[in-house]
Amino acid sequence: MEESILSAIGHTPLVRLTRVLPGIRFSLFAKLEGFNPGGSAKDRPALHILQEAMRTGAIKPSTVVIESSSGNLGIGLAQACRYLGLRFICVVDPKTTAQNIRILRAYGAEIDLVSKPDPETGEFLQARIKRVQTLLHTIEDSVWTNQYANLANAEAHYRTTMDEIATELDGRIDCLFVATGTCGTLRGCAEYIRDYHLGTRIFAVDAHGSVIFGGKPAKRLIPGHGSARRPELYRADLADECLRVTDLDCVVGCRRLVQTEAILAGGSSGGVLRAVEQVKDRIPRGATCVAIFHDRGERYLDTVYSDEWVAEHFGDIAHLWQGQPELEPCVMATSHISGRDNRSSSHA
Repeated sequence: MEESILSAIGHTPLVRLTRVLPGIRFSLFAKLEGFNPGGSAKDRPALHILQEAMRTGAIKPSTVVIESSSGNLGIGLAQACRYLGLRFICVVDPKTTAQNIRILRAYGAEIDLVSKPDPETGEFLQARIKRVQTLLHTIEDSVWTNQYANLANAEAHYRTTMDEIATELDGRIDCLFVATGTCGTLRGCAEYIRDYHLGTRIFAVDAHGSVIFGGKPAKRLIPGHGSARRPELYRADLADECLRVTDLDCVVGCRRLVQTEAILAGGSSGGVLRAVEQVKDRIPRGATCVAIFHDRGERYLDTVYSDEWVAEHFGDIAHLWQGQPELEPCVMATSHISGRDNRSSSHA
């Protein structure tokens, strides 16, 4: 039994994928972060950032919490702030989905919409950050959680996400695939792996059009990975290799996941799967690999999982996931647990 909704954050399932990449020579596990109560991996840093700020006195009961977010981190903060009784302002832009804004408002978050991109960079992200700075100067006793630079973001994944994975797999992880945005998950996992000498090869999964690992910014349709600016949490030594994926990769990967594994995952998860596919022939036989799936797919029903939206942006591409091999019927043993069954088992 959990003490509160916030104590339910973490301890998400690690599930073996056996169907979506038939014929692979290694074991592939998915860390399903969508099982967090707020729906994503961002619940972890949202709570940890607030707890650390409250511990140091940076956040008091009267403090107004401000963050720039287009989705998951904002939702994680909105949930935590609602429970903790803190006022929360989320700075968003027109790319934020209507569904995410409704979720934010349901938790009681105040929405501050930036309607135009930054005139100097042409990017909404920079415009959102400038708006945060304005709010900080105009609202007394306000604080920016700053997911892009806050070390507590990475620390949350060091203490929980990677520790959970390592514990379940007894530290035997040959490859880890992580989508990158703020670099919080990537940095936390990378520092854990190096501190505990796990010898894991880390693949950072970035979007085409993202500048985190270099290159020029370009239009991206699917949020959740990539960035128009390099986050302060970035370090050049965090990943052994960067794999880039397109919006189309995300759609195809998500559709294949739900068709073969019955996993309805968020957009970046499809990209992570396709990144695994890029390098599958380089992964040694018998290796143990983990892909972190950052959120669940309900927030993408109007985009990734909408046939009309996909056709509008990519054309008729259904053959890219409908051509998956026929699946064998799966018969699973189920256990019916009761007090009587448990007592019987204990004496067996």
